[in-house]
Amino acid sequence: MKRLLLFFACCSLFQYSFSQPYDPEKVNKKAVQFFDQAYERAQDGNYPNAIGLLLQAVKTDTKYVDAYLALGNIYGILKNYKSAIGYYEKAFAIDSGYTLQDKLPYSINLAGLGEFERALAAVNELLKKKPPKNPVTLENAYKRKRSYEFAVEYASNNQQKNYVFAPQNMGDSVNSNESEYFPCLTIDGNQLAFTRKLNGRNEDFFTSSKTPSGNWGVAKPMEGNVNTEQSEGAQNISQDGQWLVFTGCYRPDGMGGCDLYISYKTENGWSEAMNLGGTINSDQWESQPCLSPDKNELYFVSRRFGGYGGSDIYVSRMQPNGKWGNPENLGPGINSPADEQCPFIHADNQTLYFTSDHWPGYGDEDLFYVRKQPGGRWSKPVNLGYPVNTIDREGTLFIAADGKTAYYASDRSDSKGGLDIYSFELRENIRPAKTLWVKGKVYDKKTTNGISAAVELIDLATKQVLTKVQTSESGEYFITLPVGKDYAFNVTRKGYLFYSDNFSMSNRSPDSIYEKNIGLQPIEANASIVLKNIFFDVNKFELKPASQAELDILVQLLTENPSVKIEISGHTDNVGQPADNLTLSINRAKAVVSYLVNKNISAQRLIAKGYGETKPIADNKSDEGRAENRRTEMKVVSQ
Repeated sequence: MKRLLLFFACCSLFQYSFSQPYDPEKVNKKAVQFFDQAYERAQDGNYPNAIGLLLQAVKTDTKYVDAYLALGNIYGILKNYKSAIGYYEKAFAIDSGYTLQDKLPYSINLAGLGEFERALAAVNELLKKKPPKNPVTLENAYKRKRSYEFAVEYASNNQQKNYVFAPQNMGDSVNSNESEYFPCLTIDGNQLAFTRKLNGRNEDFFTSSKTPSGNWGVAKPMEGNVNTEQSEGAQNISQDGQWLVFTGCYRPDGMGGCDLYISYKTENGWSEAMNLGGTINSDQWESQPCLSPDKNELYFVSRRFGGYGGSDIYVSRMQPNGKWGNPENLGPGINSPADEQCPFIHADNQTLYFTSDHWPGYGDEDLFYVRKQPGGRWSKPVNLGYPVNTIDREGTLFIAADGKTAYYASDRSDSKGGLDIYSFELRENIRPAKTLWVKGKVYDKKTTNGISAAVELIDLATKQVLTKVQTSESGEYFITLPVGKDYAFNVTRKGYLFYSDNFSMSNRSPDSIYEKNIGLQPIEANASIVLKNIFFDVNKFELKPASQAELDILVQLLTENPSVKIEISGHTDNVGQPADNLTLSINRAKAVVSYLVNKNISAQRLIAKGYGETKPIADNKSDEGRAENRRTEMKVVSQ
């Protein structure tokens, strides 16, 4: 009697004992005929017909164990885990000995429903009572055991209070009866781009725009010259919506099987794509690119020689000359002898998500994240846990700027055909930082013409430069602001005084973006700026450590312009006695001058003055106005 074990890889290798009370030779002959027909239908992939015939078989002979097992097997392949479990348990109830080795596929279906403790108990029963003789099946059983143990421990250490995993199909405007995958959004959440498979083989890019009502418009082929007769896939749009990087395979200008390409936004859509060249691409396989929010880093997957095995994740950094640097392997803390794929760097520029089939997880490719540490190191990979990760393969994750709305591709039961794109809320303890952004234009304050400049974002607590971007030639810039930290924001250009600002995000979570058009002053007599990132405690004049980042920029300015002489002035609000305020302002100015002198700036070039409360720039009647009046200024005395 043949057994219908076609679908879970581990199952087809089982060796069975035929023990009493169930005897396959005594099964009703008509039931056997139904079973044999079902076997043929299943071999052809006609599972619905096979299920119907098997149901006829068990109706004809209610003790037909092999037919119940076959039903469990087929329903497992169809991911109808609940039905699969039910039929396996019917078989177990008839003969627990004959069906013992079916505890492995049974455990897989339990795990598919998230019943990991029961799955672990089932596979432990198999390994204790009758370990499979086939070495491949035995190893598979131990592999499943390890994954179930991981899942049980993860659930114990990560209680999901009040969290509901409820993916929402993005609907007919986005999804079709074809497969849609690799979703990505601009940081404002208004533009969605994805890959769609056409006619079951060709891949093209599609986009959808959010309507004023908050719904997604009907997806259309991406405008411009990006889509071709060949397949394009695994795309990523920069957070500012200006660059598109993607994978193109077997193109005439290709260097290997699949290469990375780039296209730029124009008035007429996307430009014709350009191969990123031999620095990025090799004669092997490159795919799945992802740009950092500042567009200074390009993450991608490659099978090039010299990696740790399988596919590895690499990063290339933009060089001062505007070219991509040599790719760097992210190292053995992330990459492994197996496959790491689907890198996604969030808008916070600190949290990297990826898939791996090596690190401890749930059985196939799982989603993990790492966070960037001080000095650029990455933390250890953290599994995203069930139910984001399952016993199946996961990938193509994208997380919006809010840090909680995630998008992925899945073939869930409510899919419109193949893979569909879904959105869901990410569990709180695996979220990146909520991220806002500041954008605008840098211009010459005298001529009002846009100018190129360097824009720098510094973590005031660690003094680490988080982001450094170069504006466009006309001065446009875009920079992200992860919520939860305090930042120094500096804009510099040779021949100009720098601009400074700060964003305090540690104690609040605003919902609006910042738009700042910044006028830089040419270095000339009487030009002045407010040093917004010089900090003192109340009624004190000792510089706080967070002041160092801005002071060092001032040191750099004076070093690059050795003939410039400046005045540092301190100012206060009108709270307290005028004489005390004057003294405090003088001492604060002297503290800044002292720092500069200690950095080898000549004291002859520096003047310290205090003006107390005599030169307000805002109304002292409000907290906001008094805060503006408490300031340190720098003025050019002579060049």
